[in-house]
Amino acid sequence: MKKRKLIFKYSFRFWRRLINTWSFLFFALIISDFIHGNAYEEVLNAVASIYIGILAIYVSNKEFERWYDHHEESHPGEIFVVIWSGLIISLLILDFLLGSSYKLPNAAISAYISVLTILVITRKSKEMYSLRKRKTK
Repeated sequence: MKKRKLIFKYSFRFWRRLINTWSFLFFALIISDFIHGNAYEEVLNAVASIYIGILAIYVSNKEFERWYDHHEESHPGEIFVVIWSGLIISLLILDFLLGSSYKLPNAAISAYISVLTILVITRKSKEMYSLRKRKTK
């Protein structure tokens, strides 16, 4: 059983590092797209798809481990929502203040909505898990 927990732990770390890497890349690309006036829309679409896919795998893995009592670490998803919200709001404000012809990419908006949706689902899952744990005690 201990070997199995160790495998889950390393698998989880891998997905966490991967999503952190893709998050950094995606944020940098969105900021670069703003600076260069929508120059990277096609690349943003591809990166957004990969990002959301990896995020979904990471969160699914985390929830699966929680429900099977293998997940013990705590990394709140609210941090991602705060960063995403700050990025999107900043871009909207800068666009307005600078009066540029910049258009917030659909990929960024879709990713932001996906992150919010995933957070709501995982919070509900965590609530249900906590409720189940209390009932079994």
